[in-house]
Amino acid sequence: MSAGAPALAAARYRVLPGGTVSGTHTVPGDKSISHRALMFGAIATGDTRIQGFLAGGDCLSTLAALGALGVRIERPRDTEVLVHGVGMDGLKAAAAPLDMGNAGTAMRLFTGLLAPQKFNSTLVGDASLMRRPMQRVVVPLAMMGAQIRTHDGRPPVEIRGTPHLRAIHYSLPVASAQVKSAVLLAGLSAAGRTSVTEPAPSRDHTERMLAAFGVALEREGRTIALEGGQALTGTEVAVPADFSSAAFFIVAACLAGVPGLTLTNVGVNPTRTGLLDLLRRMGADIRVHARTVSAAPGAEPVADLEIRRSQLHGITVHESEVPLSIDEFPAFFVAAACASGETQVRGALELRVKESDRLAAMADGLTTLGVENQLLPDGLWLRGAEGLTGGTIDSRGDHRIAMAFAVASLRAAAPIEILDVANVATSFPGFVELARAAGLRIEAL
Repeated sequence: MSAGAPALAAARYRVLPGGTVSGTHTVPGDKSISHRALMFGAIATGDTRIQGFLAGGDCLSTLAALGALGVRIERPRDTEVLVHGVGMDGLKAAAAPLDMGNAGTAMRLFTGLLAPQKFNSTLVGDASLMRRPMQRVVVPLAMMGAQIRTHDGRPPVEIRGTPHLRAIHYSLPVASAQVKSAVLLAGLSAAGRTSVTEPAPSRDHTERMLAAFGVALEREGRTIALEGGQALTGTEVAVPADFSSAAFFIVAACLAGVPGLTLTNVGVNPTRTGLLDLLRRMGADIRVHARTVSAAPGAEPVADLEIRRSQLHGITVHESEVPLSIDEFPAFFVAAACASGETQVRGALELRVKESDRLAAMADGLTTLGVENQLLPDGLWLRGAEGLTGGTIDSRGDHRIAMAFAVASLRAAAPIEILDVANVATSFPGFVELARAAGLRIEAL
């Protein structure tokens, strides 16, 4: 069967101050990998079985869209998916616009997937996604011959199917795994060799997974290349626990892990784990216990993470460090707010165009909690506080902002109320229950 993302009602959290976190826990499956496993399985020949699938709103939007494109998908369990691949040329025109919900990854990757099809497609999303920039994907795809129209660079994305795209070499102006992935997906249907050069490393789940599906890629320095016309073969995909979801509990344990907290089976792909390096520079006690890595092509490294409460100090985060921590900065800013001294992040303009303007949202929320800070054009400066106050936080409908401020309650002197939290379900179903089990005193209202 296939299922779309359920409608989300407005909701809020109330989190009581103080407390500690402890125990052994597992966060849900990786969102980025779940998206890609569905898409690649759909255009593969044969079946793909996905274990550890993230049954959150974003990935369910991808699942529903593929169903609308004629792909049969079964879900024996919430976290297990069987995709019956239709091959590179087997997708069919959808009867209506494809609703990506809140999923920016889905919209950008589907643009690359659908550009070389023989039919037209339209991509839409929720109010937040309809405000997000898509031109960064459209530009390189247009260079390949794709015909794509947006509205002032934002959705809806209207795609006129253009078979026989031409291969290009594209140098990314800004490191972006989503743009890189869209170009490589389109390159599978292009004549010749498509290559992408990154200015800095970005997450490499697409390259790993293409290899797992039997696609030959070449990497030289920061350039990734593939020859068009290669077929994908269905495979088994084991999705590890999502590092970006684990980030909130990693920071929680740094602030209040007594005697300590362990997170199991976390994906520790080195293009994702910059937060660990930043927190260790701040003085965090984090131990990584690597698990045996599968010998299969493209396998993702996993580990158990053991974290204890630590005395943190402020640091300067340089622009070159930003791409490897881009989704974890809301959690990082909470750690910095509870550290001694000053912290400054620059070169993080990308945070302005996520589900919300995350720099502004964090600055406003930290001000509410009594943290001295200055919003910069491309970053944030703040001075850590010995203790946080309480107050009401507007999450701006951004799941990562909401979860970050829930963690801030561990160092607060009064309750924190967080508004507009329904979109937490897009990436972290069961967040409240797991947070309670770990020790946060959180209630969904």
